[in-house]
Amino acid sequence: MSDLKTALVTGASSGIGAATTRLLAANGYSVIATARREDRLNELAKENSNIKIFPADLTVQSDVDSLAQYCAGKKIEVLVNSAGGAFDAATVLEGDPEVWKKTYDLNVIATLRVTKAITPLMQAASKGHIVIVSSTAGHRAYENGGSYVAAKFAETSVAHTLRLELNGQPIRITEIAPGMVKTDEFAVNRFSGDASKAATVYEGVDAPLTAEDVAESIRWSVMLPDHFNVDSMVIRPLAQAANHKVHRKP
Repeated sequence: MSDLKTALVTGASSGIGAATTRLLAANGYSVIATARREDRLNELAKENSNIKIFPADLTVQSDVDSLAQYCAGKKIEVLVNSAGGAFDAATVLEGDPEVWKKTYDLNVIATLRVTKAITPLMQAASKGHIVIVSSTAGHRAYENGGSYVAAKFAETSVAHTLRLELNGQPIRITEIAPGMVKTDEFAVNRFSGDASKAATVYEGVDAPLTAEDVAESIRWSVMLPDHFNVDSMVIRPLAQAANHKVHRKP
């Protein structure tokens, strides 16, 4: 175990975070999986002895401080900021400021908190790779996506700004920007638990991306040679040409 590279994955209790944890653990990483739901983290850890867990609410600074203390001395080489989500499908004029705050806090501020906490460990070790899982929503706006689009544009900007500010240091910065990904919870959370509304998002779409597809893009990026940096990777299912252009079968 001591010879394994160590990765920290946020949002690891489900979706892209869980899939990334599994894939990195299967490819020779010791993975620290963090999320709020300890029961799900415990189930994940049973799958592979390379997976360790640290339950934390990344919107709470004291939890992030405790996470940083746990990671100290573990030579974190990879940080995957995967925690995030969408929580409404309202127009801007119908938007609830509290939902916008929640969306921004989980997608942007949590990424800021964890990145601030872990990057000094990478700087001290003179090696690191920070991955930010944003979205194609961070590259192009679309109707009824205001809160999520705004948060993901901000998260994309964090990745681009951080790369400039850390230029000359041995730390890679990668943004992974998925398009339509079908996971168990994303659309359901967006529609406040309404599974029927969530299902319409993927209706007629041949093979949306899966969490495992996104995890593979992350694995490939972090396992490249140290001089090779994937600045930003936009990935979509074949059926999706743009955020607003999706081929649906009758």
